[in-house]
Amino acid sequence: MTLLWILLLPMLGTLVPVLTAKWSRSACALLTALPVVVAFLLLISQTQAVFAAENLRYSLAWVPLLGLDIALRLDGLAYLFALLILGIGLLIILYARYYLSARDSMGRFYTFLMLFMTAMLGIVLSNNVLQLWLFWELTSISSFLLISFWWHKSEARRGARMALTITGAGGLCLLAALLIIGRIVGSYDLDVILASGDVLLAHSWYPVFLVLFLLGCFTKSAQFPFHFWLPNAMAAPTPVSAYLHSATMVKAGIFLLARFYPALAGSDLWIILVSLTGLATLLVGAYLALFKHDLKALLAYSTISHLGLITLLFGMGTELAAVVGIFHIINHATFKASLFMAAGIIDHETGSRDMRRINGLWKYMPVTGVLVMIASASMAGIPLLNGFLSKEMFLAETLNQHLLGAISWLIPVLATIAAIFSVAYSLRLIHDVFFNGEPKGLPKTPHEPPHLMRLPVEILVALCVLIGILPVLMVGSLLSSAAAAVLGTTEVPYYSLALWHGFNLPLLMSVIAIAMGLLIYSKRKKLFDFQSSLPGVDPLNSFEQLMKRLSRSCERFYNWLDNGSLQRYMVLLLSAVVVLAGLPLLEVPVLSGGREELPIDAVNATGAALLLISALATVIWHRKRVVALLMISVVGLMVSIAFTRFSAPDLALTQLSVEVVTVILLMLALFFLPHKTPSQSEPSRVIRDISLASLVGIVIGSWAYAVMTRPFNSISDFFLANAKTGGGGTNVVNVILVDFRGFDTFGEIAVLGIASLGIFKLLTRIPLFKPSSDGDGRPWTRERHPMLLATVAQSLLPLALMVSVYIFFRGHNLPGGGFIAGLITAVALILQYIAHGVDWMKARVNIEYQRVVAIGLLVALVTGLASFLFGRPFLTSWFDYFDVPLLGEVELASAMAFDLGVYLTVVGSTLLILSSLGKMTTAHRPVHKETI
Repeated sequence: MTLLWILLLPMLGTLVPVLTAKWSRSACALLTALPVVVAFLLLISQTQAVFAAENLRYSLAWVPLLGLDIALRLDGLAYLFALLILGIGLLIILYARYYLSARDSMGRFYTFLMLFMTAMLGIVLSNNVLQLWLFWELTSISSFLLISFWWHKSEARRGARMALTITGAGGLCLLAALLIIGRIVGSYDLDVILASGDVLLAHSWYPVFLVLFLLGCFTKSAQFPFHFWLPNAMAAPTPVSAYLHSATMVKAGIFLLARFYPALAGSDLWIILVSLTGLATLLVGAYLALFKHDLKALLAYSTISHLGLITLLFGMGTELAAVVGIFHIINHATFKASLFMAAGIIDHETGSRDMRRINGLWKYMPVTGVLVMIASASMAGIPLLNGFLSKEMFLAETLNQHLLGAISWLIPVLATIAAIFSVAYSLRLIHDVFFNGEPKGLPKTPHEPPHLMRLPVEILVALCVLIGILPVLMVGSLLSSAAAAVLGTTEVPYYSLALWHGFNLPLLMSVIAIAMGLLIYSKRKKLFDFQSSLPGVDPLNSFEQLMKRLSRSCERFYNWLDNGSLQRYMVLLLSAVVVLAGLPLLEVPVLSGGREELPIDAVNATGAALLLISALATVIWHRKRVVALLMISVVGLMVSIAFTRFSAPDLALTQLSVEVVTVILLMLALFFLPHKTPSQSEPSRVIRDISLASLVGIVIGSWAYAVMTRPFNSISDFFLANAKTGGGGTNVVNVILVDFRGFDTFGEIAVLGIASLGIFKLLTRIPLFKPSSDGDGRPWTRERHPMLLATVAQSLLPLALMVSVYIFFRGHNLPGGGFIAGLITAVALILQYIAHGVDWMKARVNIEYQRVVAIGLLVALVTGLASFLFGRPFLTSWFDYFDVPLLGEVELASAMAFDLGVYLTVVGSTLLILSSLGKMTTAHRPVHKETI
């Protein structure tokens, strides 16, 4: 349960800022941090077990038949990332308290931040890949909300759209890869997948799912050529950049590379794709970072470069390289998060991030300057800092690889070049901001920030120094544990975290990088002139233009496919049915099977004839709308009788109730439509429609006959055998709906509720013309509410409600249930609207049906979640028998509570649709609040 609480606490923490937003800013920040602190302490309490390589797992069945479980795991790798997510997250919460202005909604910001924190924890703790993907997509959505937090800025909205598009497309690729992998190994359990590396590597689909998998990782972690979204996401507030774009979100792709390393790495294809992508990203990011004048843009491109470095390490295919990659993840999170927060402090206290203006800040912000210098030196790989250790190990690994065969020497050369640019842009960050003259035209006089705002930077910079000086003490066990999890073994290759390894080639490469970095920065003017002479490309504008062209192309295709003609749409749809269902019929040798056919008696023949005649009459008189409505009602009635004839009373009751509701809905709609429509179809179109309808009838009828005349094994035997013992009810249909397939039913009522809300909102803007006469020109009667109808309707209401209650309570054992009872209640109430009018009903039943829908869905959801309290899967029902005074032995089932949710949702949705349409000509017509 500890693992579950580590995930649930930040999830519950998303509600805290909403509830405390109106309190003081400090109280809001403190209370938001509280669940994170508890989750952090719970994580720390598992340190000893993780370092001892104990098997920490938690599993809760969700939909076992589909392999969907709430499954969590905590090993060294998950522990490392959870530590970064919660630890740096706490620092960001403190930092944001002082960074955000009074105009910014702190509650909204903290809510989005906690949502993102939950999503990242879900990724690193998941032991089910489908659950992992769900949280993966949640990071894209929550990061979109955070990047566009300052929604009034165009660059924020555009950057957020770009990030969501790129990472969302990568997420779809990742989903496809995970589905294929799960299908191959026969499970979506991560433990099973990681243990099936040999099966995956040997499978013929390995190249396909590997490419899809890497696309998901590369887009999320801003690898070349998908790197361009990250700099444009810098329009977000700096706390977002420090958290998402340095320490957590962009490392989600890196995490996935590390997590699946035991199962997918080792092949030549992995080595080529991952290493070359990482190398390209390392060089492109390092080069472009030097030329950025915006402080956060420089840090963004440097982040891209370091992410490429980590990816290159995972692509080398050696165990030691993977260990170095994990080590650099730790180091990069510390110095880059501190630098982003320092950049935010500079922006906050000077009003600018332009390095051409924020010069000479040393005498105004000396403490901040020292912190930036240490963090930048760590980023550049200067000795005695943590960045130097992992950079040295990286350079050593480039000397021990054979990626390019005879020209593998090129890899350490290119790595040294990237290190040179790393020194150059780090030096530029220090010199141009804190020295290089005086500030130029700043909006306000620079000064040091409040100490609590600077405290997170101080903590992270202190870690840079401590890890650099005492690496074994600070991160030795953490690194060893995480590396063992990545390699899938209890033994990790030997590596040394010593500060001094003697005079060797990696040290020489570092010296060259530092010396050449100083030289390049001193000669930067020529390099800047060269860069400015190159044709400029704005990735954001290019992306926007691409999206516009794609949108126009899709619009043209859509207009060609659907020109607004309902007839054309139906022709395309039915033609597809004929082709897809008709072609397989050509391969069936004999249409009739060997099953004995039922005899046709007079009752069946009469019912079938009436059904056919009423259906034909509906088609023939479809231009006379009222007549067509009567005919189609006969069709529904005959279908209900057919259900009764073939022993399906539940279906018959449902069909009758739906027919009544449908007829009322159509009557309300037809009131606003012409009562007659002229003939507009050309003879050729009529022939086409008759031919197509005949073909559809032939194909569907043939399939129905072929299936029904063949013996088959029905699943009904299972439900008949288990309805009473497993669901506690003798009405098998109702037990299926509220127990065996309760998840489907919950989805259906959710769709019903959403549809009713959509219709309600749609009606708020539709201008409708109220006719004053019927189709023949006769004016409507002045008696709008006949006394006889009102008397009968009012008399029927208590009877109908009593029948509804009876149908509801007997539904578990006899025909009935929440859906039918809800329709009966809705019909009884809508009859009062028809008989008495809206004003009369509003005075007596002033209910917001939207709330009824919401309560119904909430009751159904809570009923399903309650099974978790007993360690059972979602929507597992419970029943027992009790002795009740006066009533005797009574059966009570939890499924009745779920059925109550169905009942409320059906009542609310039906009345919301019908009453809203009925109010269109009254003073109670639904309108938007701003139009009142």
